[in-house]
Amino acid sequence: MAIRDGETALPFDPAETASDVSIVFIGKIRSPWQRREECPRNMAIARERGLPASVEIDQAWREGLTGLDRASHVVILSWMDQAQRNLILQKPRHVETAQGTFSLRSPVRPNPVGLHVARLISLDVETGVLQIDAIDVLDGTPVIDLKPYYASIDSFPDAVVARA
Repeated sequence: MAIRDGETALPFDPAETASDVSIVFIGKIRSPWQRREECPRNMAIARERGLPASVEIDQAWREGLTGLDRASHVVILSWMDQAQRNLILQKPRHVETAQGTFSLRSPVRPNPVGLHVARLISLDVETGVLQIDAIDVLDGTPVIDLKPYYASIDSFPDAVVARA
């Protein structure tokens, strides 16, 4: 991928380094987004577009969905497998100056883990399909993990990030 003015790449590609962990993909996300250009940049924009999505959990992991239907929302951890991984400074189109990778929610990062909180519309444990209200990743994005969202634990109403 091309590097924009103000961006800085690492001298190596994290995707090509040896790792000390392994990640098991437990399923994939089914979304309406086929190309990066059409994919919403965050969940708020995805919800505005009003297109539902789903998560398909592989057979081996489906029993682990038992009880998740008690949650109104789920946390989805994804592996953004098509993301660039070597930028340490990025210049998103919507900001004036380059920002550090760890100060952004961009999929471009050394370990492209996505964090998504979605409303759970329905859950079929037998087929492993979770219908969700929206998603901001490409169709076929691998899923690393699912967790129930607890507003009493996970929400910080006073949290802010100042505009760049």
